[in-house]
Amino acid sequence: MAVERATIEIVRKPWGRADLRPWSGVSDADGPVGELWFQRSDREAAPTALLLKLLFTTQPLSIQVHPDDAFARSLGLDHGKTEAWLVLSSEPGAVVGVGLTSPASLADLRASIDDGSIIDRMRWREVQAGDVVSVPAGTIHAIGAGLVIAEIQQRSDATFRLFDYGRARDLHVDHALAVAHRGPAEPQAPFQRLTDERTLLAVSPSFVLERLTLPDSGTWTLRATGESWLLVLQGQARVGALTVGVGEAVFLDGAQADLSVGAEGVTALLAYVGTVSDPTLLFNRDGRQAALPLRILEAQP
Repeated sequence: MAVERATIEIVRKPWGRADLRPWSGVSDADGPVGELWFQRSDREAAPTALLLKLLFTTQPLSIQVHPDDAFARSLGLDHGKTEAWLVLSSEPGAVVGVGLTSPASLADLRASIDDGSIIDRMRWREVQAGDVVSVPAGTIHAIGAGLVIAEIQQRSDATFRLFDYGRARDLHVDHALAVAHRGPAEPQAPFQRLTDERTLLAVSPSFVLERLTLPDSGTWTLRATGESWLLVLQGQARVGALTVGVGEAVFLDGAQADLSVGAEGVTALLAYVGTVSDPTLLFNRDGRQAALPLRILEAQP
C-alpha cells in the first residue's frame, strides 16, 4: 500500500519553456524545461506501469508514432506506448496532429517521410484548454508549439520519429512504417459524466483517465485499488496526510485515503491502471458512493 507525494524529474528541452507558472516554479537557469515527470518518492520501488507528465512547448515537436505491446516486445522492450493528453493551456492557433487526412499506401507514406510532405498529410486541429486527445499505439501524431499538456502514458521510451523539422536527430522510418496506422485516427469517444464529481475523459487497454471536480470544503474517500496518480489542476486538497496544490501530484496504490477539499474546491486529473472506470473509486464522508446514472455528453465541455 502506498500514498506518496510524487517527486518531479525535470527534463530540459530546447523546445521547452522558461516560465512554467502556475504549474511549477522550476528555474530555467540550466535551460528551458520541456517536460516534468512525476515519479514515486520511493525510488527503491518497482517501476510503475504509467508515467504522468506535464509538457511545455514553444516549438513544434516531431511527428512520431509509438508501437503496440507486441511490436515493442519483438524489440526486447517490456511494452509499447499508448497515451492521452489533456490540454491545460494553449496560445491562439496552437495545434496537434493526430492521424492522417486520408489513407496512404506504404509506398506513399514512405515517400512523404522522405520528402517531408508528411507534415501536409497530417490531420491538424486547433486545441484549447480542456480538450482531451487519445493517442493509441500506432497513431501517427505530433504536438505543436504554444501548449501546456498533461500526459498520461504507458511507461515506455519506444518512439519512432517520422519527421523532425530539420533537427539533427535520427528518424526511425522502417520501424515507424511497421507500426503506423496509415490513415485517419479512429473517432474519439465523447466525455462521459459518471457522477456530478467524476468525468471520464479517456479509456485505453492500459489506463483510465478521469477529471474530478469536488465542491468546496468537502471530505471524500479515495479508494485506489491499484496504481493511481492524482494531479491537482485547480484549488488545493489534502490526500491522507499530504497537502497538494496546483501542479502537484500524489501516487496511490492499494490504498484508501481521505480527500479533504479546500475552500475553493478542487479540480484534479486522476489516472489509474485499468480498462474500465472504477465504480468504487470515490465516496463522500458519510460513505455514500459518488454515483449517478451514466450520462454521455454529446460534445466535450
